Amino acid sequence: MMFKNLRFDMKRNKFLVFLCVPAVIWFCIFAYAPLCGLVVAFQKYSPARGIWGSEFVGLKNFKFFFGSQSFFQVTFNTLFLNALFIIATMVSSILIALAISEVSNRWFKKVSQSVILLPHFISWTVVALLMEAFIKTDGGIVNKLLLSLGLDVIPFYQSPKVWPFLLTLLRVWQGAGYGSIVYLAAITGLDQEMYEAARVDGASRFQRIRYLTLPLLKTTAILLFIMSVGKIFNGDFGMIYTLVGNNSVLYPTTDVIDTYVYRQLVEANNMGMSSAVGLYQSIMGFIMVMITNYITKKADPESALF
Repeated sequence: MMFKNLRFDMKRNKFLVFLCVPAVIWFCIFAYAPLCGLVVAFQKYSPARGIWGSEFVGLKNFKFFFGSQSFFQVTFNTLFLNALFIIATMVSSILIALAISEVSNRWFKKVSQSVILLPHFISWTVVALLMEAFIKTDGGIVNKLLLSLGLDVIPFYQSPKVWPFLLTLLRVWQGAGYGSIVYLAAITGLDQEMYEAARVDGASRFQRIRYLTLPLLKTTAILLFIMSVGKIFNGDFGMIYTLVGNNSVLYPTTDVIDTYVYRQLVEANNMGMSSAVGLYQSIMGFIMVMITNYITKKADPESALF
């Protein structure tokens, strides 16, 4: 019955199906075909022998990662930092979308959106250079300001505890504006008659946001949150490695699974182990999505992903 309905829809909507073909081809080539490479996670991979000629070692690559002393530390750092990133970015994106939606001047609104989106397109390498100019111990802008106020300098690159805050601040700066696009589109699509009725009833701007906009954004926010949870086991390698590098002093709070695997790959040249960790991250991300969706479905079925 399902395939019969599918054939009927394809015949009825030929042009829509044709428009989907490029996306289907893209997913087949870049999302599903690479799944064959998962076999490397169970091999002692050798580039000379290739995937089908390398030695099969079973779960040895997984044992190497799970048995390492850094396993619990990098796992905790990955979850903790990503939780901070997800929550802070989501809250900031909603606030930015609310602020822009309340601006009546169209010219100012367009300029503000362009400025807010700009950080998303700046390379982390450029950000790292700017960051060093701000926080380096000798000559950094922040420490110069502290000295001028008679306060002690902060050795940022020797203080692991401050880096979760710094990384979260940079993530919000880089991604909140871009993330606000979805919320702003959702706000724009809301029924304006409700707001007119609220104005007639004497509701203030703050009351309209609290009792109309925020409740109507709940479904969008939950869907985006569930999708973000799927990547909670994937550390932002490009961001963290560029900003922290090989500074071992900062590893207790900044070393995530991705940076740990990269160092092991460079030092041990073990592609099988890095593939095993990648598979572990994907499976755990899938489990987190299922758990989050299940909880959401129990609390509010209409906000669940499926």
